[in-house]
Amino acid sequence: MTTHLTPRRERWLLLTLSSIQFTSVLDFMIMMPLGPQLSQLFGISTGQFGLLVSAYTFSAGLSGLIAATYIDRFGRKRMLLTLYPLFGLAALCCSLAPTYALLMLARIASGFFGGVLMAMSQTIVAEVIPYERRGRAMGVVMTSFSVATVAGVPLALFLAAHFSWHAPFLAIAMMVGVLMVGAWKTLPSLKGHLAADGSHEQASASIWGGLREVLTDPNHLKAFALSSTMVFAGFAVIPYITLYLQANAGFRADQIPYVYLCGGVCTLISARFVGHWSDRSGKAYVFRRLALLMPIPLLAMTLSQALPMWAVLVVSSFLFVVMSGRMIPGMALIGAAADPRRRGSFMTLNSAVQSLAMGLAALVGGQILSRDVQGHLQNYWAAGLLGAFASGLSFILAKRLRLHSGSAH
Repeated sequence: MTTHLTPRRERWLLLTLSSIQFTSVLDFMIMMPLGPQLSQLFGISTGQFGLLVSAYTFSAGLSGLIAATYIDRFGRKRMLLTLYPLFGLAALCCSLAPTYALLMLARIASGFFGGVLMAMSQTIVAEVIPYERRGRAMGVVMTSFSVATVAGVPLALFLAAHFSWHAPFLAIAMMVGVLMVGAWKTLPSLKGHLAADGSHEQASASIWGGLREVLTDPNHLKAFALSSTMVFAGFAVIPYITLYLQANAGFRADQIPYVYLCGGVCTLISARFVGHWSDRSGKAYVFRRLALLMPIPLLAMTLSQALPMWAVLVVSSFLFVVMSGRMIPGMALIGAAADPRRRGSFMTLNSAVQSLAMGLAALVGGQILSRDVQGHLQNYWAAGLLGAFASGLSFILAKRLRLHSGSAH
């Protein structure tokens, strides 16, 4: 059963979901540019920093697997308003962590709640917005990544530079408190999926039986494979950009925000264009074109140390545009591949798959990289090559999905 909203309510819904995604994306993203500062402060290696990034994503993957057993049994609004304050509390714990070990525990807690929030937002869009407008709607929600990059990361780095690395996480916790009030007022009840299954059936159905339905559907497995290769491609490289630019390209710490500012502005502009392009030309068509394009900026980024600063900014912005652009038609395709009766469980499992793929990519990337005696990162190009291979696999997988609504051509 679809929830029908007026255009005004639909806009408020998308704005609310974008704001919630903004805080969860920023909480994840801010760890990457803080890499040099945290590595020096705690005296950790590149691999240990990669583990700190992976802890969030592995935890998000685990929480997604757990959430898939119950997410379709409750209203979407109720679930969102339960998980979001817990996420804010975890961000507050990050802001208070005095050691590497305690920060690791706080990051695990953040991932546990943050990963499910992203799945909830994507599920709501897939259920509420008609397929013919879903590319544009995903584009609106996905602008949270761009806004987090344009405004969130530079501002968080400013707070970290002028106060301490704890300050950005405190700011995120405060934003969650404010946005909770807005979400409570603007979100509809979103219980259509419960009516579709029937209350008696919903109460008596086997939890694991529902999961088995999701996990044994061949089309779902193809969608999960597409999802994992899609995110693996970027996260073999992205977490180490700041470390690479400061160690190899000679960037100062105060120049790093320009990378995120330029990349974010470009993706903010391109997201709307990609959303419209996807609705007009077909989600699968647009995704495959961007997947073929992805290896170029990936490899260029890992070999950019000899370029002037303006050229590095062009390369990094190109990478951000292509990487975020793929997610718009990609998530629309994946959402349409789900059995509508199990979409909540499917999207939550998909979020878990994405989180595990991100964590694996960051972990493998950290193991590939090493430092020479001058402190320069070595073998970054190999991480880029691995990401390029994953992007090629996503191109192949996108052609094999069967959609439950509309056609992506």
